[in-house]
Amino acid sequence: MASVYFKNSINRYWRKRRDSSGISSEEKQHLKQKLLSHLREENNQIAQMLAVLISKIARFDYPREWPELFSFLAQQLQSADVLTSHRIFMILFRTLKELSTKRLTADQRTFAEISSHLFEFCWRLWQSDIQTILHGFSTISQSYGSSAVEQHHDDLYLTCERWLFCLKIICQLVISGFQSDAKCIQEIRPVKEVSPVLLNAAQSFLPYYTSFQSRHPKFWDFIKKACTKLMKVLVAIQQRHPYSFGDTCVLQPVLSFCLNKITDPEPDVLSFAQFLIKCMVMVKSVLECKEYKPSLTGRVMDENSVTLEQMKKNNSNAVAGVLTSLLPKERIVLLCNVLIRRYFVLNSSDLEEWYENSEAFHHEQDMVQWTEKLRPCAEALYIVLFENHSQLLAPIVVSILQEAMNGCPTSVTEITPGLLLKDAAYGAAAYVYYELSNYLSFKDWFDGALSLELSNDHPNMRIIHRKVALILGQWVSEIKNDTKRPVYCALIRLLQDKDLSVRLAACRSLCLHVEDASFSEKDFSDLLPVCWVSCFNLVKEVQEFDSKVQVLNLISVLLGHVNEVIPYANNLMQFFQMVWEESSGESLLQIQLLIALRNFVVALGYQSPSCYAMLLPILQKGIDINGPDELNLLEDSMLLWEATISHAPTMVPQLLAYFPCLVEILERNFDQLQVAVDITEGYIILGGREFLSMHASSVARLLDLIVGNVNDRGLLSTLPVIDILIQCFPMEVPPLISSTLQKLVVICLCGGDDKDPSKTAVKASSAAILARIWVMNTNYLAQLTSEPSLSSLLQQTGVAIEDNILLCLVDIWLDKVDNVSSHQKKTFGLALSIILTLRLPQVLDKLDQILSVCTSVILGGTDDLSEEVSSGDTLSSSRIHGEDSLPSKELRRRQIKLSDPINQLSLENSVRENLQTCSALHGESFNSAMARMHPAAFTQLKQALKMP
Repeated sequence: MASVYFKNSINRYWRKRRDSSGISSEEKQHLKQKLLSHLREENNQIAQMLAVLISKIARFDYPREWPELFSFLAQQLQSADVLTSHRIFMILFRTLKELSTKRLTADQRTFAEISSHLFEFCWRLWQSDIQTILHGFSTISQSYGSSAVEQHHDDLYLTCERWLFCLKIICQLVISGFQSDAKCIQEIRPVKEVSPVLLNAAQSFLPYYTSFQSRHPKFWDFIKKACTKLMKVLVAIQQRHPYSFGDTCVLQPVLSFCLNKITDPEPDVLSFAQFLIKCMVMVKSVLECKEYKPSLTGRVMDENSVTLEQMKKNNSNAVAGVLTSLLPKERIVLLCNVLIRRYFVLNSSDLEEWYENSEAFHHEQDMVQWTEKLRPCAEALYIVLFENHSQLLAPIVVSILQEAMNGCPTSVTEITPGLLLKDAAYGAAAYVYYELSNYLSFKDWFDGALSLELSNDHPNMRIIHRKVALILGQWVSEIKNDTKRPVYCALIRLLQDKDLSVRLAACRSLCLHVEDASFSEKDFSDLLPVCWVSCFNLVKEVQEFDSKVQVLNLISVLLGHVNEVIPYANNLMQFFQMVWEESSGESLLQIQLLIALRNFVVALGYQSPSCYAMLLPILQKGIDINGPDELNLLEDSMLLWEATISHAPTMVPQLLAYFPCLVEILERNFDQLQVAVDITEGYIILGGREFLSMHASSVARLLDLIVGNVNDRGLLSTLPVIDILIQCFPMEVPPLISSTLQKLVVICLCGGDDKDPSKTAVKASSAAILARIWVMNTNYLAQLTSEPSLSSLLQQTGVAIEDNILLCLVDIWLDKVDNVSSHQKKTFGLALSIILTLRLPQVLDKLDQILSVCTSVILGGTDDLSEEVSSGDTLSSSRIHGEDSLPSKELRRRQIKLSDPINQLSLENSVRENLQTCSALHGESFNSAMARMHPAAFTQLKQALKMP
């Protein structure tokens, strides 16, 4: 417990922090000395914890505060016994692993220095230890039962473990101690030195795999670890230093060894699945290594120096030559045949697992990490092999498929080698559909075999049915119009199969079809009732979490792609309610449910209130930031909230009451800003005056929170919402959000937007909002710009104002008129025309510019509303069903835009009337200012105002 608490305290207290002074330097030195005095800790668990502890301190202190660490450990190794050296190597491994994760250039240089000092010593010890281990194993295998030999087992086992630690250290030194040769194009010498020896070690250990299995389980376990770790290290070295590994002396023996073990394994290796997996991973890594692909680019003639790219090209071409010699056509074809005929074929153990638990079998075969199981690994290798040699292998795969189908007609129901080969061949054809479609007609295959096999309901046919379900999903792009309907029917039939593995495979394939761009809803619509019922039944029958997520995903996809949802709404609501109640604590399942609910709400459209009794309690839990699953559910809950608001025909009290949650969410962070802005817009449009009267303070807090605290992109999504809020409530809202408006004035009057388009857009949109207020609530903006608090804020932000703030805004309106939409240009024009009514002499100085802008706006026209796009249109407001089912929010927003008072005002009349007022206010000075106008500009003005 002491070692555990000590380890946990390092991250908290070792470094000085704002809330803690940390541990003193003297105490740190004392603790480090004490830790190093416990090198010979006998208890393995405590020793592991101490190693982790030292590594965490080293991350902070090495090399500056603990430069002697490695030299001290190396010194102790000189006189250490087996136990002490084992513990020291455990510490070295943990410390190097910790230091290798530091990414700063200086830290990487430090690690390279460590590597240069430690590598030779560790490598010599590793080679010495393997000789000791192999000698010990030889003695054990020859002297079974001797008590004298048994006494040495403990020391030998410690040596084995030390050897493993040493192997891991060597791996770290070679991989992290040198820059990848794919970048530096320099030979990494240790790669050539180490790799062949590692391969020999694996070859030396393998013969003991079978002989130790029953007699010496502890050493048998070590053999398994050692062989798989050796191959894993070779894979890691190849991926880090592909060019050095690609040398003939390394790549040739390693790849030949792996290929031989895959294609012609000894009986003991065939039972060593983990080792075979590592061999397949190695071959796959080599086949898909981009550095080994021959370069197709040319070279500029008469180049004086060899460029880095040319060096890469030369290396790639050299390795490609080695690979070509290692993988002639015959060996590629052999490997393809072996993968399909041996590793794809289900064995008796697989079938037993399937019959015992078909659901678990499905997930193990299809959803497990491919490096963990032999068959998924073989499939991954096969796919890469096929991609590299598709023209060679496509006819081979088709011939295997035809051979299997001829050897096992559709009427055969016994589990024979022929049936199992057909299952394997079907899998091979499914995985590489994109190339086989040139050699195989899907329609002929479906009509002549697949559909006939689906009509055979014998229990053993589940093997073939599962693969047919896989094929129907993988080949979706090749299923043309006349075949779509029978394929849909086949998948629905498979969705009702008695075997859960078949049904889950059909579920996934059906999902691929519904999501496909050429999905035919017309051919599928009458199958929907059966499909829904099958999905509901499947969720009830499956036990595993992954299965429920898979089925829920299909339901979600269906809701997003079919129109006929309303007739099944009640059943879907009951289903969603049941899943939510049963998914407590399963946040991934709840996320999938929230996605499905969002699609459900969008599909219901104006009828979405019919599901509120089920929906709103779920939504309320999802947006509660104090809830236990807030971290996992918040993002999808907010998207559901946005969809609910967007499609609600009217505001209901429960939804209205949720709005303060939005402020709480944004007070925490701005991760969900875009959705929050869309939700706010929805409340403004849907809730209207009732919403504002209830949540005025929350709205003010929300906008004040956003403006001034988010980047330009965040502001650009928020400003249209402020604009629509002021448009709807021009008298009530400006005083309410005065703090936000002051920030907009600061944004307008700050410089620095000349070379930044996003800042220019923010300044122009902010200016347009202030222009709207000037047009619709002139007195308020005049009051706002004269408030001392605004002047103080401008001074704090470093904005120097020599003139009247309002006149400074006039300069911005004049300057940014070309950076806004046509509708906003009219707003600028109206605002500038009202400026003409001010009794300020400076107005006459700007008269020429004001009239020029107003003239261009009038003559340019302002009827283009297509540019006015809501920030929310990118989310659930856009529906694939077309313009016929626009969300109520979108329709209301368009109505609000069309009824904008700015549209009703005539800029022409405003300019004409306000010019007369300006003339009356300024008299002869006005006439002088007008006389200074350019004749062409004056002619355009008369044309715009229709003056004689």
